[in-house]
Amino acid sequence: MTASPPNSALDFDAIIIGAGLSGMYQLYRLRELGLRTRVFEAGTDVGGTWYWNRYPGARFDSESYSYGFSFSKELLEEWEWSEHFAGQPETLRYCNFVADKLDLRRDIQFRSRVTSAIYNEDTRSWRITLEDGSAFTCRFLVTAIGPLSTPTLPRIEGRDSFKGQAFHTARWPKEPVDFAGKRVAVIGTGATGIQTIQTIAAEVGHLTVFQRTANWAAPLHNGKIDAETQAKIKASYPEIFARCQETFACFIHTPDPRGAFEVSDAEREAHYEKLYGERGFGIWQGNFRDILIDKAANATISDFIARKIRERVKDQKTAEKLIPKNHGFGTRRLPLETFYYEVYNRPNVELVDISETPIERITPKGIKTSEKEYEFDIIIYATGFDAITGSFDRIDFRGAGGLKLKDAWKSGPETYLGLMVHGFPNMIMVMGPHTALGNIPRSIEYSVDWVTGLMRFARDKGLTRLEATPEGVKDWTDHVKEIGVGLLSYEVDSWMTGINRNVEGKTTRIVARYAGSAPDYRARCDEVAAKGYSELTLA
Repeated sequence: MTASPPNSALDFDAIIIGAGLSGMYQLYRLRELGLRTRVFEAGTDVGGTWYWNRYPGARFDSESYSYGFSFSKELLEEWEWSEHFAGQPETLRYCNFVADKLDLRRDIQFRSRVTSAIYNEDTRSWRITLEDGSAFTCRFLVTAIGPLSTPTLPRIEGRDSFKGQAFHTARWPKEPVDFAGKRVAVIGTGATGIQTIQTIAAEVGHLTVFQRTANWAAPLHNGKIDAETQAKIKASYPEIFARCQETFACFIHTPDPRGAFEVSDAEREAHYEKLYGERGFGIWQGNFRDILIDKAANATISDFIARKIRERVKDQKTAEKLIPKNHGFGTRRLPLETFYYEVYNRPNVELVDISETPIERITPKGIKTSEKEYEFDIIIYATGFDAITGSFDRIDFRGAGGLKLKDAWKSGPETYLGLMVHGFPNMIMVMGPHTALGNIPRSIEYSVDWVTGLMRFARDKGLTRLEATPEGVKDWTDHVKEIGVGLLSYEVDSWMTGINRNVEGKTTRIVARYAGSAPDYRARCDEVAAKGYSELTLA
C-alpha cells in the first residue's frame, strides 16, 4: 500500500463541524492531544442550539446543575446557575463563559457554513468546502452538528407571500420582537411552540394557535436558586454527576422499579400526584417502569394527565382538543410547561385544530383555512426540525469511492456505535444517529472522550486510516433496532422515529436513535476501546 503523506501536508490534523457544546468540548480535548484543530461554525458565535434558538421562553428541561460540563472543577466552582431550569440567554452566556475560560475562539472560524466534505483515499484525508468556496484539508473529520439543528418550515402554499413578520423559532432575530397589541399566529404545539405560546400570550393583542397534533405536557415547576441551595449544589456536584452516570438516560431521574399495576389504585394516583407536583422530568423518566412499554400501564398515566388538562382548561371543547388521541403520554419527547394550559383561558387566545379545518394557504395578510381567513401581523413557525439525520443531509458528505452519505442512509441510518459509518474513513460523529441521547451534555462528554481516546490511539500508533467494518455496522444497527422492539415510542410518528411531513421522503418510520440505557451504551463503547479498537479497520 502506498504510504500516505504526513499530516503536515494537510491544513489541519482535525476539523470539527459545529461550535455548540459538542464542538467546543471536542476542540478542547483535541488540543490536549496536540492536534492542529479547526472548528467551522455557521453562526457568528459559539453555542449551537443556544445560539440559534433564542425564541421567547426557550429554556432547557434538564436541571441546570445536571446540564453543564462536568469535566472541569474550575468551571463548576466559578459558574452559578440562577434557575433550576435556565433560559436561553443564561445558557448562551454559559457557552460564552466556557469559550472564554478555555480560550476556544482562536481555533473557531465563524460565519463558515460547511457545504461539502469529500474523502480522498490516496491521501487518506478529507477536503472540507465552505459556502464561500474556500476549502481545507484534514486527516480526521468530526461532526458536531447536533440532532436538532436543521429547522423545517411547513410545506404550505403561499408561505412566502405574507407581508408581515414571519419567523421560525430556531431562526429568531437577535433584535427584540415587539408583540404589544399585535395579531400573532403560532403554527405548531410541540416543545418550542408550547414555550413560545405560554411566554407571549399575555403580551400580544390576540394569539391564534394552529395545532395539527396535540402533545402531552407536564409542569416544569421552575424556580430561582437561592444562596443556600447554590452552596448545596456546588458541594453536591460529585454526587449529581455520579447519579447521572447511573441512570437510564443520564437525568437525575430514573424509573421506579415497580409496575403501574403492582400498587393499588389509590397508591398509583398518589404517586402520579406526587410526580406532577415535582420539578422536571420525574413524571416521565422517574415513573413506573412499565408506562413506556405497556399500553394498559400507559393508559393510567395518560388518563391522569388528561384529567389535569380538563381541570386546568375552562372550556371543555378546547380541553379535548389539547388532549392527544393518537399517542400515549411520554411516547414522544415530553415538553415541560409553565401555565401553558391556562393560556387557553385567556380571552385573547384562540385554538384552531387544523386536523378539522386544514390550512389551505398563507396569504399576504395571514392564513386561510378551510373555514375562514385570518389576518395577522406576525406568523411564528414552531414547526420543528429535520431531526437526527437532517443536519447530515444538508452537507454533501462523500466517502471512499465517492459514496454519498445520503445514499448510504437512504433506508435509514446505519452506524457503528452511532459514531462511525462504513465507507467514510476518518469521519467520526458526536451525537449522531444511534447514540444515547437523554441528557445531552452528559452524552456529549462521554462521546467526545471516546472519540479523543480513539484519536490518541491513532496518534500514538501512527495510524492514518480508521474505518468501521460492514460487520460492525450491521451488528450495531441490528442491535439498535432490536432494543427498540416493544417500546411504545416506536409505534408513534415523531422526530424520534424519523417522521417529518415537512420534509420530502421522511414519511416512513426509521430507527434513528439508540433506545437502550446510557450505562449499557457506554459499556459497549468501553469494550471496543479496551480491545484496542480491533473491531475497526486500522491502517
